[in-house]
Amino acid sequence: MKSKNIDMTYGSPLRHLIIFSLPTLFGNLFQQIYNLADSIIVGQFIGANAFAAVGSTTSITFLFFALCNGISNGGGIVASQCYGAHDDENVRKCIVNTGFIMLIIPVFFGVSGFILSPHLLRLLDTPGLILDDAVLYTRYMCIGLLFVSLYNYLSAMLKALGDSKTPLYFLILSTVVNIVLDIVMVCILSMGIVGAALATVISQAISVVLCSIHAYKTNPYFRIGRKDLVISGKMTYQVLRLGVPMSIQFALIAVSTMALQRVANSFGTTVVAAFTATNRIEQLIHQPYMTLATSISTFSGQNYGAKKNDRVYEGYKTGMILMAVLTAILLLTMQLFGKWITGLFVSDMDVIDLGALGLKITSIFYIALGTIYVVRGVLTGMGDAFFAFFNGVVEIIGRFTIPVFITTVMGIGEEGVWISSGIVWVLSAVTAWIRFVFYTKDYFKGKKG
Repeated sequence: MKSKNIDMTYGSPLRHLIIFSLPTLFGNLFQQIYNLADSIIVGQFIGANAFAAVGSTTSITFLFFALCNGISNGGGIVASQCYGAHDDENVRKCIVNTGFIMLIIPVFFGVSGFILSPHLLRLLDTPGLILDDAVLYTRYMCIGLLFVSLYNYLSAMLKALGDSKTPLYFLILSTVVNIVLDIVMVCILSMGIVGAALATVISQAISVVLCSIHAYKTNPYFRIGRKDLVISGKMTYQVLRLGVPMSIQFALIAVSTMALQRVANSFGTTVVAAFTATNRIEQLIHQPYMTLATSISTFSGQNYGAKKNDRVYEGYKTGMILMAVLTAILLLTMQLFGKWITGLFVSDMDVIDLGALGLKITSIFYIALGTIYVVRGVLTGMGDAFFAFFNGVVEIIGRFTIPVFITTVMGIGEEGVWISSGIVWVLSAVTAWIRFVFYTKDYFKGKKG
């Protein structure tokens, strides 16, 4: 069978980014459909309170997912650099050693999250009316943490080798299973929150099993024999050197999101429901930017490993152009159709009106969000371990201070929840740009123009 791996060290950067991005984008969108299916079915068939309960768990589940997925992303960067350098032995070592790590970390954090979820939700000032359902849903997500993490590990390794299609195929399949199970368990069997959670966990498990079998059969780098199952201290260090800062970055972002969630919770269930709806929508908005960042990261990693710094810079410029076009489309969509989109999740007009206003506010700041992702893609591809931690610290400082200042000191009110998000994106974009300029000034010397 023909290999799906793509060598990005030659050929048009624009063509590589677009061809790689499209399957990745569809994959990311289908991954979000897991959450959307739960949210729409829960919101429409169980009620606004159940919808708010599921939404109130987002920042906590993201925290535990982030702590695990940073490692797999770090392993993906190492694998892409080894692949670009045509170092097949170390590609396999990276797959094996990252795999060992990803069998341990999700279990630890899954158990921790299961035990601590009631305390974390109370810490976020989750309204008592939805607390029990929120705890229940969080615990099921913690049980499924291993499956999510293993799938993202497989996806990161395949994408590092230029194969963005295989992860897509199994996400589509598991998403269809998720939606079918949602309908059966929630709408037909009336299992409520438990049914929605179980549907997601089962679907994630299916995607892991099928994707791993397919990768083993079709990709030579995944045909691991006994002799390959050896822990390499050097390779483990390289993976952790990049993965741990990325995990910390994602964790800090998750904690900072909790701070904003707490501010939203303080305004009551209507604001929580509206904030949940806009969060679900903005998770989709993040996907094209995230896809672009993943593509740029793989492109930069392979060319950095091949020592082709001129191509790394060309990839960066092309990425910025694509991001600007994408931002214009998304901004226009949210300004014109935000109310209709919010109405997909809930039928309460107060929630819909507030959610639409929130989307109009945050969409103004999408250019800053896109800049963060493009810069992140280049720097992580080049192996900048410090950037991830630095960017996370900036975001957590912003989310702990700006929402309180805007909603309490300035007295703007519930709209301040969404204004705060936009301002934090601007702050993160400016500091990311500064880091980018200083980190790349020597590497790109003579290549700009």
